[in-house]
Amino acid sequence: MTQLQTIKTGVCLAALFSGQAALADVTAAEVWESWKSNLDIYGEDGVTIGSEDIGGGTVTITDLSMAMDDGDTAVAGTIGNITFTENGDGTVAITMSDTLPITVTSSDGSSVDMSVTSTDLAITASGDPDAVSYEVSAEKYSFVVDNITEAGQTTDVEVVMTANNVAGEYLITAGDVRNFKYALTMASVDVLIDGKDPSTDSVVLVSGKINGLYVDADMDLPEGLSFEDPENIDLTNFAINAKYGLSDGAYIFDVTDGAENFAGSASTGSADVDISFYSQAVSYNVLTKNISVDTVVPDVPIPGMELPLALSLGEYGINVAFPLAKTEEPTDFALGLNLTDLTINDDIWAMGDPAGALPRDPITMQIDLTGTAKLFFDLLDPEQADAIAMADVPGELHSLSLNNLLVTAVGATLDGTGAFTFDNTDLTTIPDIPRPEGEVTLNLAGANKLIDTLIQMGLVPEDQAMGARMMMGMFARNVGDDQLTTTVEVNAEGHVIANGQRIR
Repeated sequence: MTQLQTIKTGVCLAALFSGQAALADVTAAEVWESWKSNLDIYGEDGVTIGSEDIGGGTVTITDLSMAMDDGDTAVAGTIGNITFTENGDGTVAITMSDTLPITVTSSDGSSVDMSVTSTDLAITASGDPDAVSYEVSAEKYSFVVDNITEAGQTTDVEVVMTANNVAGEYLITAGDVRNFKYALTMASVDVLIDGKDPSTDSVVLVSGKINGLYVDADMDLPEGLSFEDPENIDLTNFAINAKYGLSDGAYIFDVTDGAENFAGSASTGSADVDISFYSQAVSYNVLTKNISVDTVVPDVPIPGMELPLALSLGEYGINVAFPLAKTEEPTDFALGLNLTDLTINDDIWAMGDPAGALPRDPITMQIDLTGTAKLFFDLLDPEQADAIAMADVPGELHSLSLNNLLVTAVGATLDGTGAFTFDNTDLTTIPDIPRPEGEVTLNLAGANKLIDTLIQMGLVPEDQAMGARMMMGMFARNVGDDQLTTTVEVNAEGHVIANGQRIR
């Protein structure tokens, strides 16, 4: 359901902006008809039009209202005026009201009044009925929250996000499956959140600037697709591939709740996100560089005190890819995490290591897994939801590769690679588990020195440390000064072998 809500929101916003941004043909009247057909996504009763005035190469629309309601949340917005004007050269200019008011109401009675405003918005459409191109530019494009009401009480809040120097183009191709391609750039985005909760006197202030934003997307939208009934939506021919990112950003924040205050700053370098979704599979990749946070944590380590907190991270990344539909043959999947060069200030280290016995080098944690698997169900099919919930497992694992494992912390380093295949027809060699076959190699450096340090700090008893050293000696080989390696193999007979020694 969460995925459907995310898709619903993204598609509806794209349709709204694309519709405003000039779904165009060679005449103004045809532009307007194309736009109306594209608003089918809002459902039969989702769009109302105050008036239409068509003639003389111009179409003028007043009070175009759009609404969505899924039972939990209702969203409604109105564009006061839209004008489509033929330029006489095969292009059409579109102008509209500078402000689009939007109201979001929840089933619990809470509501948010917001608006989208533009400055010097210019839209020009050209092309032919089957493939129309649009150029868009604006000095400013802003999203503003005007009021938040909850339990009958209105919160004094100002939320403004303003995109500066917006430029881009769209290409919309007609057909049974309409295709939307668009590319947008924004020189910067200014962010301001300034609010006060009258029931608690809590105050929140966040201010920031994001530079060098870009968005590139390619979306297939089936004709007649509607989100009126999200539980039974057919996403068979729906697909989206999108990339977005930024060059850098910087923020300050100041949150006061009663006597407690939490304030500081944060910044980030470049960030890139790549998303792909269609009925067969989904993937998500993100990489952000040079993250830093500098703040003070109140009432730590004891009430009344403040603990400085300064974190920096060279890289943060996540990658996920997996199938969504029933597969006859094993299909690729991936899972990865990247935390590179995490540094923590000495004040935090001193809470657990006041004498500075442990090395305080940057911490890194990386893991990269790929493999193949089969799914027994279509995960997005509402009719299969009960069967999925009742199944012991939704699919079967056929192969798994550890392409990279790297952990460096407190003077020790662990790295490894390996690969296994799984025989799902053999659940007896290892009871109830598909028989694995393959090997993994692990290397550990600095472990003995770390154990010595932990003993000196009183964190690890001598007898427990001796047991750990014996285990390492049994299953690993010494290949250098405080350097160990082990290769764990599972053979075709299900035997588990570590460095040539059978342990199962």
